[in-house]
Amino acid sequence: MRIAFMGTPPFAVRVLAELAAAGHEIAAVYTQPPARRGRGMELSLTPVAILAKQLGLEVRSPASMRDPAEVEAFRALDLDAAVVVAYGQILPREILEAPRLGCFNLHASLLPRWRGAAPIQRAVMAGDKVTGVQVMHMTEGLDEGPVLLTEAVAIAPDDTAGSLHDKLMLTAAPMAVRVLAAIERGTAAEIPQSEAGVTYAKKISSAEARIDWSRPAAEVDRHIRGLSPFPGAWFAGEGGVRIKALLSRAEDGSGAPGEVLDDALLVACGEGAVRLLRLQREGKGPQAADEFLRGHPIPAGAGLG
Repeated sequence: MRIAFMGTPPFAVRVLAELAAAGHEIAAVYTQPPARRGRGMELSLTPVAILAKQLGLEVRSPASMRDPAEVEAFRALDLDAAVVVAYGQILPREILEAPRLGCFNLHASLLPRWRGAAPIQRAVMAGDKVTGVQVMHMTEGLDEGPVLLTEAVAIAPDDTAGSLHDKLMLTAAPMAVRVLAAIERGTAAEIPQSEAGVTYAKKISSAEARIDWSRPAAEVDRHIRGLSPFPGAWFAGEGGVRIKALLSRAEDGSGAPGEVLDDALLVACGEGAVRLLRLQREGKGPQAADEFLRGHPIPAGAGLG
Protein backbone atom coordinates (compact mmCIF):
# COMPACT_ATOMS: atom_id res chain seq x y z
CA MET A 1 0.00 0.00 0.00
CA ARG A 2 1.06 3.59 -0.55
CA ILE A 3 1.11 5.19 2.87
CA ALA A 4 2.37 8.13 4.90
CA PHE A 5 3.77 7.61 8.37
CA MET A 6 3.25 10.23 11.08
CA GLY A 7 5.11 9.89 14.37
CA THR A 8 7.76 11.49 16.56
CA PRO A 9 9.10 9.68 19.70
CA PRO A 10 10.94 6.36 20.16
CA PHE A 11 7.58 4.58 20.58
CA ALA A 12 6.88 5.28 16.90
CA VAL A 13 10.29 4.24 15.57
CA ARG A 14 9.77 0.48 15.67
CA VAL A 15 6.41 0.80 13.94
CA LEU A 16 8.02 2.72 11.09
CA ALA A 17 10.74 0.07 10.84
CA GLU A 18 8.16 -2.73 10.65
CA LEU A 19 6.17 -0.95 7.94
CA ALA A 20 9.30 -0.38 5.87
CA ALA A 21 10.38 -4.01 6.30
CA ALA A 22 6.92 -5.21 5.21
CA GLY A 23 7.44 -3.56 1.84
CA HIS A 24 4.86 -0.78 2.00
CA GLU A 25 5.54 2.23 -0.19
CA ILE A 26 6.13 5.02 2.33
CA ALA A 27 5.54 8.18 0.34
CA ALA A 28 6.52 10.53 3.18
CA VAL A 29 7.30 10.52 6.89
CA TYR A 30 5.81 13.33 8.97
CA THR A 31 7.37 14.20 12.31
CA GLN A 32 7.71 17.19 14.60
CA PRO A 33 10.24 19.89 13.66
CA PRO A 34 13.77 19.66 15.11
CA ALA A 35 13.98 21.03 18.66
CA ARG A 36 16.84 22.61 20.57
CA ARG A 37 18.10 20.30 23.32
CA GLY A 38 21.03 19.82 25.64
CA ARG A 39 23.44 22.30 27.15
CA GLY A 40 24.51 23.56 23.73
CA MET A 41 20.86 23.98 22.65
CA GLU A 42 21.66 22.42 19.29
CA LEU A 43 18.87 21.44 16.92
CA SER A 44 18.07 17.72 17.28
CA LEU A 45 16.06 15.59 14.89
CA THR A 46 13.25 13.47 16.32
CA PRO A 47 13.90 9.72 16.66
CA VAL A 48 11.48 9.08 13.78
CA ALA A 49 13.27 11.59 11.54
CA ILE A 50 16.61 9.91 12.25
CA LEU A 51 15.33 6.48 11.20
CA ALA A 52 13.47 7.86 8.17
CA LYS A 53 16.64 9.49 6.87
CA GLN A 54 18.55 6.24 7.41
CA LEU A 55 15.90 4.47 5.32
CA GLY A 56 16.13 7.09 2.59
CA LEU A 57 12.57 8.29 3.10
CA GLU A 58 11.29 11.81 2.55
CA VAL A 59 10.89 13.63 5.88
CA ARG A 60 8.43 16.46 6.35
CA SER A 61 8.22 18.53 9.55
CA PRO A 62 5.46 21.12 9.15
CA ALA A 63 4.74 23.42 12.07
CA SER A 64 1.03 22.81 11.58
CA MET A 65 -0.96 20.33 9.53
CA ARG A 66 -3.76 22.90 9.44
CA ASP A 67 -1.79 25.08 7.03
CA PRO A 68 -3.72 25.00 3.70
CA ALA A 69 -0.47 24.48 1.79
CA GLU A 70 0.38 21.45 3.96
CA VAL A 71 -3.10 20.01 3.44
CA GLU A 72 -2.68 20.29 -0.33
CA ALA A 73 0.80 18.77 -0.17
CA PHE A 74 -0.59 15.85 1.84
CA ARG A 75 -3.44 15.32 -0.62
CA ALA A 76 -0.97 15.35 -3.50
CA LEU A 77 0.72 12.23 -2.08
CA ASP A 78 -2.27 10.21 -3.35
CA LEU A 79 -2.21 7.84 -0.38
CA ASP A 80 -4.05 4.62 0.32
CA ALA A 81 -3.71 5.21 4.07
CA ALA A 82 -1.76 7.04 6.79
CA VAL A 83 -0.41 5.42 9.94
CA VAL A 84 -0.17 7.71 12.98
CA VAL A 85 1.80 6.93 16.15
CA ALA A 86 2.28 9.65 18.78
CA TYR A 87 2.70 12.31 16.11
CA GLY A 88 2.10 15.27 18.42
CA GLN A 89 -0.41 17.26 16.39
CA ILE A 90 -4.20 17.17 16.15
CA LEU A 91 -5.07 16.32 12.55
CA PRO A 92 -7.87 18.31 10.89
CA ARG A 93 -10.70 16.70 8.96
CA GLU A 94 -9.08 17.57 5.63
CA ILE A 95 -6.04 15.46 6.52
CA LEU A 96 -8.07 12.58 7.97
CA GLU A 97 -10.14 12.33 4.79
CA ALA A 98 -7.30 12.70 2.29
CA PRO A 99 -6.07 9.05 2.10
CA ARG A 100 -8.33 6.71 0.16
CA LEU A 101 -8.90 4.39 3.14
CA GLY A 102 -8.33 6.86 5.98
CA CYS A 103 -5.85 7.49 8.80
CA PHE A 104 -5.14 4.84 11.42
CA ASN A 105 -3.72 5.58 14.87
CA LEU A 106 -1.89 3.24 17.24
CA HIS A 107 -2.82 4.32 20.76
CA ALA A 108 -1.21 2.99 23.96
CA SER A 109 -4.30 2.21 26.03
CA LEU A 110 -7.48 0.14 26.01
CA LEU A 111 -9.95 2.72 24.74
CA PRO A 112 -12.09 4.45 25.79
CA ARG A 113 -9.87 4.48 28.91
CA TRP A 114 -7.06 7.01 28.74
CA ARG A 115 -7.82 8.96 25.63
CA GLY A 116 -5.31 11.75 25.17
CA ALA A 117 -1.66 12.66 25.58
CA ALA A 118 -0.22 10.56 28.44
CA PRO A 119 -1.96 7.15 28.56
CA ILE A 120 1.10 5.17 29.71
CA GLN A 121 1.92 7.44 32.66
CA ARG A 122 -1.71 7.74 33.71
CA ALA A 123 -2.26 3.98 33.66
CA VAL A 124 0.66 3.41 36.05
CA MET A 125 -0.31 6.33 38.29
CA ALA A 126 -3.90 5.05 38.54
CA GLY A 127 -2.81 1.54 39.51
CA ASP A 128 -4.30 -0.15 36.45
CA LYS A 129 -3.54 -3.87 36.20
CA VAL A 130 -3.77 -4.05 32.42
CA THR A 131 -3.43 -1.74 29.46
CA GLY A 132 -2.61 -2.36 25.82
CA VAL A 133 -2.36 -1.03 22.29
CA GLN A 134 -5.26 -0.44 19.96
CA VAL A 135 -5.43 0.54 16.31
CA MET A 136 -8.30 2.90 15.56
CA HIS A 137 -9.69 4.50 12.43
CA MET A 138 -9.22 8.17 13.23
CA THR A 139 -12.09 10.62 13.45
CA GLU A 140 -12.16 14.29 14.42
CA GLY A 141 -12.94 13.47 18.06
CA LEU A 142 -10.00 12.91 20.43
CA ASP A 143 -9.18 9.18 20.22
CA GLU A 144 -12.86 8.40 19.58
CA GLY A 145 -12.63 6.36 16.39
CA PRO A 146 -13.67 2.71 15.93
CA VAL A 147 -11.11 0.06 16.88
CA LEU A 148 -9.72 -2.49 14.41
CA LEU A 149 -7.17 -4.39 16.52
CA THR A 150 -6.42 -4.79 20.24
CA GLU A 151 -3.50 -6.31 22.14
CA ALA A 152 -3.63 -6.29 25.95
CA VAL A 153 -0.51 -5.94 28.12
CA ALA A 154 -0.32 -6.64 31.87
CA ILE A 155 1.12 -3.94 34.13
CA ALA A 156 3.54 -5.45 36.66
CA PRO A 157 3.67 -4.14 40.25
CA ASP A 158 7.17 -2.74 39.65
CA ASP A 159 6.56 -1.29 36.19
CA THR A 160 7.54 2.31 35.59
CA ALA A 161 6.22 4.40 32.74
CA GLY A 162 9.52 3.67 31.03
CA SER A 163 9.38 -0.12 31.34
CA LEU A 164 5.70 -0.20 30.36
CA HIS A 165 6.49 2.04 27.38
CA ASP A 166 9.00 -0.54 26.16
CA LYS A 167 6.53 -3.42 26.54
CA LEU A 168 3.88 -1.53 24.62
CA MET A 169 6.36 -0.46 21.94
CA LEU A 170 7.26 -4.09 21.22
CA THR A 171 3.57 -4.97 21.14
CA ALA A 172 2.67 -2.10 18.80
CA ALA A 173 5.41 -2.64 16.24
CA PRO A 174 3.78 -5.49 14.25
CA MET A 175 0.19 -4.32 14.74
CA ALA A 176 0.19 -1.69 11.98
CA VAL A 177 1.40 -4.27 9.47
CA ARG A 178 -1.34 -6.70 10.51
CA VAL A 179 -4.04 -4.05 10.27
CA LEU A 180 -2.95 -2.82 6.84
CA ALA A 181 -2.91 -6.40 5.58
CA ALA A 182 -6.46 -6.95 6.86
CA ILE A 183 -7.63 -3.68 5.31
CA GLU A 184 -6.06 -4.64 2.00
CA ARG A 185 -7.82 -8.03 2.10
CA GLY A 186 -11.10 -6.42 3.06
CA THR A 187 -11.32 -8.43 6.29
CA ALA A 188 -10.77 -5.62 8.82
CA ALA A 189 -13.71 -5.12 11.20
CA GLU A 190 -14.23 -1.76 12.89
CA ILE A 191 -15.74 -1.93 16.38
CA PRO A 192 -17.21 1.31 17.81
CA GLN A 193 -15.86 2.35 21.19
CA SER A 194 -18.05 2.02 24.24
CA GLU A 195 -19.62 5.20 25.52
CA ALA A 196 -19.05 3.97 29.08
CA GLY A 197 -15.76 4.16 30.96
CA VAL A 198 -14.29 7.15 29.13
CA THR A 199 -11.27 8.69 30.88
CA TYR A 200 -8.75 11.25 29.67
CA ALA A 201 -4.98 11.06 30.04
CA LYS A 202 -4.13 14.74 30.28
CA LYS A 203 -0.58 15.86 29.61
CA ILE A 204 1.73 15.59 32.63
CA SER A 205 2.30 19.04 34.14
CA SER A 206 5.45 20.09 35.97
CA ALA A 207 3.30 21.17 38.92
CA GLU A 208 2.18 17.60 39.67
CA ALA A 209 5.67 16.10 39.66
CA ARG A 210 6.50 17.04 43.26
CA ILE A 211 5.91 14.16 45.68
CA ASP A 212 3.21 14.66 48.29
CA TRP A 213 4.32 12.50 51.21
CA SER A 214 0.95 12.96 52.93
CA ARG A 215 -0.70 10.64 50.42
CA PRO A 216 -0.95 6.87 51.08
CA ALA A 217 2.19 4.90 50.26
CA ALA A 218 0.52 3.00 47.41
CA GLU A 219 -0.35 6.29 45.70
CA VAL A 220 3.11 7.78 46.27
CA ASP A 221 4.71 4.63 44.85
CA ARG A 222 2.50 4.75 41.72
CA HIS A 223 3.19 8.46 41.36
CA ILE A 224 6.95 7.86 41.40
CA ARG A 225 6.83 4.94 38.98
CA GLY A 226 4.33 6.66 36.69
CA LEU A 227 6.61 9.67 36.20
CA SER A 228 9.79 7.65 35.72
CA PRO A 229 12.00 8.29 33.86
CA PHE A 230 10.42 11.53 32.64
CA PRO A 231 9.70 14.08 33.96
CA GLY A 232 10.57 12.36 37.25
CA ALA A 233 8.74 12.74 40.56
CA TRP A 234 10.87 14.83 42.91
CA PHE A 235 11.34 15.95 46.49
CA ALA A 236 13.46 18.61 48.15
CA GLY A 237 16.51 17.32 50.01
CA GLU A 238 18.88 19.14 52.33
CA GLY A 239 19.32 22.77 51.32
CA GLY A 240 16.35 22.55 49.02
CA VAL A 241 18.23 20.53 46.40
CA ARG A 242 15.79 18.85 44.02
CA ILE A 243 16.13 15.07 43.91
CA LYS A 244 14.16 12.84 41.55
CA ALA A 245 12.83 9.49 42.76
CA LEU A 246 12.81 7.10 39.79
CA LEU A 247 11.91 3.78 41.38
CA SER A 248 10.22 2.82 44.65
CA ARG A 249 8.33 0.11 46.50
CA ALA A 250 5.53 0.43 49.04
CA GLU A 251 6.38 -1.09 52.44
CA ASP A 252 5.16 -1.11 56.02
CA GLY A 253 6.23 1.77 58.22
CA SER A 254 4.85 4.78 60.04
CA GLY A 255 5.97 8.26 60.91
CA ALA A 256 5.40 11.87 59.98
CA PRO A 257 4.92 12.25 56.21
CA GLY A 258 8.34 12.70 54.59
CA GLU A 259 10.25 11.36 57.63
CA VAL A 260 13.12 9.00 56.74
CA LEU A 261 12.61 5.90 58.86
CA ASP A 262 15.95 4.09 58.39
CA ASP A 263 19.34 4.53 56.77
CA ALA A 264 18.20 2.91 53.49
CA LEU A 265 15.61 5.51 52.40
CA LEU A 266 12.38 4.13 53.80
CA VAL A 267 10.18 7.23 53.85
CA ALA A 268 6.94 7.62 55.81
CA CYS A 269 3.78 8.58 53.93
CA GLY A 270 0.29 9.50 55.09
CA GLU A 271 -0.36 5.75 55.38
CA GLY A 272 2.53 3.28 55.23
CA ALA A 273 5.91 4.05 53.70
CA VAL A 274 7.85 3.81 50.45
CA ARG A 275 11.36 2.52 49.91
CA LEU A 276 13.23 4.71 47.40
CA LEU A 277 15.27 2.43 45.15
CA ARG A 278 16.64 4.69 42.43
CA LEU A 279 17.33 8.44 42.56
CA GLN A 280 18.79 11.29 40.56
CA ARG A 281 20.29 14.47 41.95
CA GLU A 282 20.09 17.69 39.94
CA GLY A 283 22.74 17.73 37.22
CA LYS A 284 23.73 14.08 37.85
CA GLY A 285 22.85 10.70 36.37
CA PRO A 286 20.44 8.14 37.89
CA GLN A 287 21.84 6.01 40.72
CA ALA A 288 20.73 3.02 42.77
CA ALA A 289 19.82 4.05 46.33
CA ASP A 290 22.91 2.53 47.98
CA GLU A 291 25.23 4.27 45.50
CA PHE A 292 23.36 7.54 45.90
CA LEU A 293 23.62 7.40 49.69
CA ARG A 294 27.39 6.89 49.61
CA GLY A 295 27.74 10.30 48.05
CA HIS A 296 24.72 12.01 49.59
CA PRO A 297 23.79 10.48 52.96
CA ILE A 298 20.19 10.92 54.09
CA PRO A 299 20.05 9.50 57.62
CA ALA A 300 17.09 8.21 59.58
CA GLY A 301 15.17 11.09 61.10
CA ALA A 302 15.73 13.45 58.18
CA GLY A 303 12.68 15.11 56.69
CA LEU A 304 12.10 15.22 52.95
CA GLY A 305 10.23 18.17 51.50
